[in-house]
Amino acid sequence: MAAYEFTVSVHTQYLESQSDPERSSFVFAYTITIRNTGEVAAQLISRHWVISDANNDVEEVRGLGVVGYQPFLRPGEQFEYTSGTSLKTPQGSMKGEYFCVAEDGAQFEAPIPEFVLSLPRTLH
Repeated sequence: MAAYEFTVSVHTQYLESQSDPERSSFVFAYTITIRNTGEVAAQLISRHWVISDANNDVEEVRGLGVVGYQPFLRPGEQFEYTSGTSLKTPQGSMKGEYFCVAEDGAQFEAPIPEFVLSLPRTLH
């Protein structure tokens, strides 16, 4: 087990009622679960997202915390939140990292593995 480690898992959902395909607006929600799988308590300070659509248009987003929080997680604890994004295409992806500071002052990044955003029944 690593001393400093947050593990990130993601669940996505297409929001048909908020989308407008005729105007190239496809809205997705994503629920992120962040678990401290390390040996030291740590706080999530900021985030960096790379959001890509099927046209290879890329948007980068940086900011403090997640949905207004900077959760402090002891080993074994987790934090879950839901947010969303809008794409101009019916498929895309997101990836990134969280910047964290451990209780002992050590700094580390927690990678957010790339995940796919897609309308239901459009990928094989």
